[in-house]
Amino acid sequence: MTALLEIKQNIKRFYGQYEVYILPVLKFVLAFAYFLWINSNMGYMKQLDNIFIVLILALVCSILPVSVMMFMGFALMIGHCYAVGIETAGFMLLLILLMMILFLRFSRSQNLAMILTPLSFGFGVPALMPIGAGLLGSALSALPAGCGVVIYYFIRFVHAQSAALSDPAAEITEKLKLISDGLVHNWAMWITVIAFVAVVLFVNLLRTRAFDYAWRIAVIAGGVIYILIILAGDFCLSITVAMVPMILSTVVSVLAGFVLEFFVFGGDYSRTERLEYEDDEYYYYVKAVPKASVATSERSIKKINAEPVKEEKKDNVVSFSDDVFPEKKEMHTVKMPDMVSENTVSEKPKGLDKIDFEKQLEESLKDL
Repeated sequence: MTALLEIKQNIKRFYGQYEVYILPVLKFVLAFAYFLWINSNMGYMKQLDNIFIVLILALVCSILPVSVMMFMGFALMIGHCYAVGIETAGFMLLLILLMMILFLRFSRSQNLAMILTPLSFGFGVPALMPIGAGLLGSALSALPAGCGVVIYYFIRFVHAQSAALSDPAAEITEKLKLISDGLVHNWAMWITVIAFVAVVLFVNLLRTRAFDYAWRIAVIAGGVIYILIILAGDFCLSITVAMVPMILSTVVSVLAGFVLEFFVFGGDYSRTERLEYEDDEYYYYVKAVPKASVATSERSIKKINAEPVKEEKKDNVVSFSDDVFPEKKEMHTVKMPDMVSENTVSEKPKGLDKIDFEKQLEESLKDL
């Protein structure tokens, strides 16, 4: 467990340090997989079914918001539907407009689920999408998740009925009736929509509760609810569902949910603290769950350069302090001249001419 915590902290530290580079790469990979999935399941317009087009669109999406990725995916879908028939493209455009007006405009911050839902079906783990959206998102994630299910089943329907929809001999009304019946009477799609919405709401509800191990209980409950709703649809509406693959994929989704819980939340419930305090207007009852962490050793290398100290050349300066001249409050610095000027004039002291040197010499001789 300690090794896993160290790996988690190293990953978080690495992401925090290089987030400006990692985030565009992740968006590029997601856009590339999403557009590639659309072309592989539709691919009716050869001009769009090109790896270079996918790469260019993915590069553009890597530097733009996630909503641009969603709109480009819609444009690819409409283009491929137009290659099947103008009726199919018109129905697809109307379906997208209705979803954007009725649902997607209320969940702008959670519309990433719209892109991840078809990919979860493509990778064979559909239950992972509602479980992950309930853990990492909000209750509004149920709207784009349900819309993503509708888009996925509509693409499957167009793929299955592409021959009939592209028949030039068929009338427009017959094609529109075929598309509407295939969407409205698709009970497998509606049961899956109900399962996705219910799992997102229930997982998010349990995840936000204050009891211990709320995240793990929410993950397990989400997997159980998904299986029960699909089984209920199988028994009540005679929907053909491969039970064993569905249960196995749900188990894999639950295990992936535990991994998300470890890396995103990772609370240490053994050190839970319950606090109580008050102010002038409220009483506060707080439950504090510390994050599971481990101290990691970091090496710091200090480089010391041993350079010789350079001696500065000092001028010939004499300083007189206040101790010598107490009448001076400040230190005076006198710079000694390097040489004496030749034009210096020395004056005789006053009273020197008044002294009688001869008289003084006679008196000194008498004493001898």
